[in-house]
Amino acid sequence: MKRLGLLRHAKSDWDDMSLRDFDRGLNARGRKGAALMGEHIRRQGGAWDLVVASPAERVKRTFEASGLDIPVQFEEQAYLADSPTLIQLLSACHDSADAVLLMAHNPGLQELALDLVAPEAENDLFNEVLQKYPTAAFAVLELDIDHWADLATGCGKLVHFARPRDLDPELGPQSVG
Repeated sequence: MKRLGLLRHAKSDWDDMSLRDFDRGLNARGRKGAALMGEHIRRQGGAWDLVVASPAERVKRTFEASGLDIPVQFEEQAYLADSPTLIQLLSACHDSADAVLLMAHNPGLQELALDLVAPEAENDLFNEVLQKYPTAAFAVLELDIDHWADLATGCGKLVHFARPRDLDPELGPQSVG
């Protein structure tokens, strides 16, 4: 059995429109959300052996603000990757890592979470992920595999899902108007 965590980057900063998408950092709300989610991940339990992450600035800043002390491996392939690309990337992980935390972007992370859940394992958490995978959301899947190379659609079960707003209502959707 392998364990996979999925952490979407926190709220990005759009103040400087001259920056490329890849180079955008986090806004104040994003930094607060990333720190909160990092604390939640530590409290949630279970050690993480490795972080595989997009090298985009907002992902790097999310990792930094989370305060997680886990070896990180930045992978160009993870930047704005779709589910099949993320599966391919994770399939290359060394089997000595039993628990891998993937930090990347939507819609790829949401697609990956949904693709990995076996139809018979769909549950209320699956339905929440199906509705929306907001910034700084964190999911945990238990995978019925012994080797990362065996990662494939339908091999997992979603066992945890948390959003910043679940931990601090002030980090919920901003009202319009």
